[in-house]
Amino acid sequence: MTAIDRTRQLPRTPLLDWSSFAGSRRLAGLHSIDDIATSCLTTSGRAAIYLALLQLRLDPGSLVLVPTYHCPTMVAPVILAGLRVAYFGIGANGLPQLGTIDAATAARAKAMLVSHYFGHARSLAEVRQWCDARQIALIEDCAHCYFGSAGERPVGTWGDFATASLSKFFPVPEGGVLASANRRIAAPHLNPQGLRAQVKAWADVLESAVTYGRLAGGRWALARLFAIKNRINRTGASGTQEESMAPPDMMLACDMGRITEAPASTAVVLQRLLPRGRMIARRRSNYAAYARHFRQVEGAFPLYREVADDAVPYVFPLWVNDADRVYQSLRALALPVFRWDRIWPDTPALADDVGPSWSQHVLQLLCHQDLSEADVTRTAVTTLDLLSAERCPPASGAG
Repeated sequence: MTAIDRTRQLPRTPLLDWSSFAGSRRLAGLHSIDDIATSCLTTSGRAAIYLALLQLRLDPGSLVLVPTYHCPTMVAPVILAGLRVAYFGIGANGLPQLGTIDAATAARAKAMLVSHYFGHARSLAEVRQWCDARQIALIEDCAHCYFGSAGERPVGTWGDFATASLSKFFPVPEGGVLASANRRIAAPHLNPQGLRAQVKAWADVLESAVTYGRLAGGRWALARLFAIKNRINRTGASGTQEESMAPPDMMLACDMGRITEAPASTAVVLQRLLPRGRMIARRRSNYAAYARHFRQVEGAFPLYREVADDAVPYVFPLWVNDADRVYQSLRALALPVFRWDRIWPDTPALADDVGPSWSQHVLQLLCHQDLSEADVTRTAVTTLDLLSAERCPPASGAG
């Protein structure tokens, strides 16, 4: 077996490389957010959620339903829009547990944010019917599902509005999508970014690529671009701060300051230009490699062992019993793994809801197209070693 290089840093996001331009525009018969005719680009998925809420023209203080299993950037747009949040539980299939929403809450709700998790989109037929019966607008969060079908419909077409994230699938520093299959989108007023911000965005893409050994043959020219980038004034503090769970600090961590800006040209150009075939094939291949490594292991199991033929994964979700220990060790090694363990402080505990347990136990192992099979193997083997260490504590020394 080839030795695993445990020293090389692994990328947490897709990277721009010459191979990014290879392959087909998309795989035949696979749907994507691109297919939704009415859409506009934003700076992020959180910006898309915020703009979707504005499209609904809800009264201040209106109630919006949000899943208990969430990233804080799903809650922050609701609060910033002057609306109130109520929560619903989710089942093991990732779909809303509608029974966790009491009648009084349902009667007051005006919108519902439903996510497709990990790249495994599900039919929202029951949710759509439930919302229609109560005149609740449905926002379909496709941040993890840029491609695929959600049951009987293409992903993104169940909701009154759909939102997506470019930076999770494309080698761009920012970018989101607001789309609708059945509503007109009133063109939002987005402030264009200045020249310095545009140059910095392109330099960020190129610098990340070179940092991880991509774009071979062009480093001599890129060094000059990086010198320009480093002279651009950086906004905001760069130091790492201890994270607080207080709502104002959660809002600050969600970086909502640029949600009314137009996306950088990097997002616009590369979203239009790059073929889809490679990113789809590589993600599916990496997911399958993870599944082979975790086929049978004590102390952990995949939430979903296989990817449907009409799905493209964002991450490989792995349930780990001793998640705190394993996750902290993986983070210390800077491996491409994360966890949604920071939920909004007022998130309730609901009966028959897997959301809280997922927040603690589910590790999201990245499987994007610019991780090689060796990279996936390194992450998987390291995780397996940590799980094995739990089962085999060191023997005590002789007295």
